Amino acid sequence: MTSAVERTDELVREYLTFRGFTNTLKYFEADIKVDKEKGFRVDRIVEQLLQFIHGYDLGGLLEYWGYLERRLFSRLEDVYRPTVHKLKTSLFRYYLVYTVQTSRTDKAHDFFQKQATELQNQTEWKEWFALPFLPAPDQNPAFATYFSRQWADTFTVSLHNFLSVLFQCMPVPTILNFDIECQRIFHVQEENETLRQKLFALQAETHRVRKEEDDGPLIHHKLPHYVSNMDRLGDSELNMVSNQRNAGLAVQSQRGSGFLSSLLPQSKKVPSRASPSTVSSPTQSVGSLPIKKEAVNSQVQKTKDVPSVTKEAKGVPSVQSESSMVQQRQRRLKERKELLSKTASLSIENKMESSDAGPDLRPENQADQVDAQTRGPRSSGPGGGEKPEQPFIVLSQDEYGEHHSSIMHCRVDCSGRRVASLDVDGVIKVWSIDAIMQTKASAISKSPLLSLEWAPKRDRLLLLGSGVGTVRLYDTEAKKNLCEIGIVEEMPRILSLACSPSGASFVCSAAAANSPSHMDTALPDFVENGSNQVPGKLLLWDTKTMKQQLQFSLEPEPIAINCTAFNHNGNLLVTGAADGFIRLFDMQQHQCAMSWKAHKGEVYSVDFSSDENAVYSIGEDGKFIQWNIHKSGQKVSEYSLPPDATGPFVLSGYSGYKQVQFPRGRLFAFDSEGNYMLTCSNTGGVIYKLNSDGSTLETCLSLGGHRAPVVTVDWSTAVQCGTCLTASMDGKIRLTTLLAQKS
Repeated sequence: MTSAVERTDELVREYLTFRGFTNTLKYFEADIKVDKEKGFRVDRIVEQLLQFIHGYDLGGLLEYWGYLERRLFSRLEDVYRPTVHKLKTSLFRYYLVYTVQTSRTDKAHDFFQKQATELQNQTEWKEWFALPFLPAPDQNPAFATYFSRQWADTFTVSLHNFLSVLFQCMPVPTILNFDIECQRIFHVQEENETLRQKLFALQAETHRVRKEEDDGPLIHHKLPHYVSNMDRLGDSELNMVSNQRNAGLAVQSQRGSGFLSSLLPQSKKVPSRASPSTVSSPTQSVGSLPIKKEAVNSQVQKTKDVPSVTKEAKGVPSVQSESSMVQQRQRRLKERKELLSKTASLSIENKMESSDAGPDLRPENQADQVDAQTRGPRSSGPGGGEKPEQPFIVLSQDEYGEHHSSIMHCRVDCSGRRVASLDVDGVIKVWSIDAIMQTKASAISKSPLLSLEWAPKRDRLLLLGSGVGTVRLYDTEAKKNLCEIGIVEEMPRILSLACSPSGASFVCSAAAANSPSHMDTALPDFVENGSNQVPGKLLLWDTKTMKQQLQFSLEPEPIAINCTAFNHNGNLLVTGAADGFIRLFDMQQHQCAMSWKAHKGEVYSVDFSSDENAVYSIGEDGKFIQWNIHKSGQKVSEYSLPPDATGPFVLSGYSGYKQVQFPRGRLFAFDSEGNYMLTCSNTGGVIYKLNSDGSTLETCLSLGGHRAPVVTVDWSTAVQCGTCLTASMDGKIRLTTLLAQKS
């Protein structure tokens, strides 16, 4: 951090000089000279404290330590308060020991006179008030340790290490990450260049293999051994080769191939002593003279009668060996094509089996799909084929692993730079994803937490709903609760929170205690009216005053609301309840505009479509349904999702142990244009394409990377590259950065 500060100071000086801001530059230089933080140089800060001690400047020492407490130590979490207090106590003791060692007991008396009010009630200072009056305090057992050189060195090293760790962990402005960003971009460019070279090599290899397959067995790779040694052959060998060529031509004419003739160079063709018909070219002999089967057989028989010992001695292969080479090459090419076709069909079958989620998720004719993928892309017109385009490119995948239990909620803020995650143990983590994945705030709740929501306008604030009927407003930068309000005593569970886009208000869903079916570890079967039939309330609160504005009417009876979502301007609110109903509220009139029975069992997750003409929902019955909000209860499309996408989620362990978790967070999320949906699975997130006709739900991309079931997802499109979050039951959160390919 020190090097980053020094480099940034130089860049600021250069910028101010370039812009001609001379007055600003003068003030900047003056501030740097009196900088109490010493450019975050730990050695200079420790040296400044020791200078105050060696100069007996008690006032300067107290004032400088107070500045460090206000500027640096006040931002630390409560668990570090005892460490700061111990360092302060040791610093004062170091000052007193130095005054006694240098025989300046008057400075020790002055210290106790100024600090007596603060120190007299602290038990660790009771014996130290007698220090100035002892004749030999370095020999006293209570103070002998502090007069040793080892204790002084240990204290200075501890102070140095504490400040170093503090500067490394404290949040810094974006400009101080300039060097880190440059190094990261440099490494990414190097990695991209390496991958590009590998891609070019693979493309060249693929082109070469395809060319070999297309050209077939007529490709001339290497001349036969006897052709390369033709200059060393005598007349008898030439006659034998000529006879073999003539017999080979008769055999090859039946196949329509002139393999051996094409290999012989024109300068080495010697006129034969046979009939004139054999002197003509192979093409002429085949095209002009009729070849009888008996003649061919007789010539082949003559060739067979040549002693094999002579051929082997002279290094001359037979015609049969040459034809066998052609047959072997054809057989190898055939086996390669069959292997490639089998591999493609097996991969297609594995994909179909892994995505086997009911008849609505697969094409009606699986044979057509396998055949289409085996053949490759079909041509779109006379000009040639059209390759299938992948809708997204995976730029990077990272893992956040600071949770040690199952995740309940995982949400990205409006800016797309930070994530808030909550696990079942009540641990809240706020971490950045814009440059480096780093934890910014961490807190543990004594009471169980059930819901989480970002405040959109002040994206540093979090709303946390507990299981004891309270809602907290948590400041992620100050790392403390700003306020905590009680909602409804008889309904302690805050199941859902949703803040309006303006940030002026939020709705919270309060429900009674868990039903017995939800408290059992066994998986309950859903019933027609839902399995969580408990009373509930839906309340509207003011964010600034933290006071309740009104209570919504839930018909036909008060029921627990599991999920809530606002539209883009906050005029509409959609809710999913435990009775399977979806309710659409008009937030200007503060009343329910329409409601309809959506699912058999509970509604787990709801959200508006990108054009806000429809509402999507996932229920306990495993259905993913699109609803028209202009016509109450009109179903646009319906799909059957796999059980691992809708829950309840099961994590099996040793000895038959099973951990069961019911859905709490979002089960699906859309991209910026609403054409693709991200949902859960046992091995990671899965992205589906939503067809406009509503006929099918196509699997486009499986993100993977998880060893436990994914229980909640989120998809942030605040930046150019989309960010997908998938959180699982083992506490791992996968961060996948996608780049959409424009068609």
